[in-house]
Amino acid sequence: QVQLVESGGGLVQAGGSLRLSCAASGSIFSINAMGWYRQAPGKQRELVATILSGGSTNYADSVKGRFTISRDNAKLTVYLQMNSLKPEDTAVYYCNADIFTVSGSYMKYWGQGTQVTVSS
Repeated sequence: QVQLVESGGGLVQAGGSLRLSCAASGSIFSINAMGWYRQAPGKQRELVATILSGGSTNYADSVKGRFTISRDNAKLTVYLQMNSLKPEDTAVYYCNADIFTVSGSYMKYWGQGTQVTVSS
């Protein structure tokens, strides 16, 4: 079994910062891409940022220059540093990872989500 567990969400004032973490565990052989998505009330889930195992990153235009994605391959963990937060960043944030398991399967796994609320 594979699990992704997020942490670090919460309530912050506009202009503030939060750091999200997502740790993978279980029967993992290796992890390719890892990423963060978010879903605001009444809206579709959208990409925030992704990072490949080699470190290449990609960001949504709405977060470029404010958010930074990083990963620690030894800890099987991906992070999202969020600075200069805006009320429109309020959403449930989900991490995902493309994982090769020790049994030979390859699929995308999702975390349970963590709430980020930015007050104005």
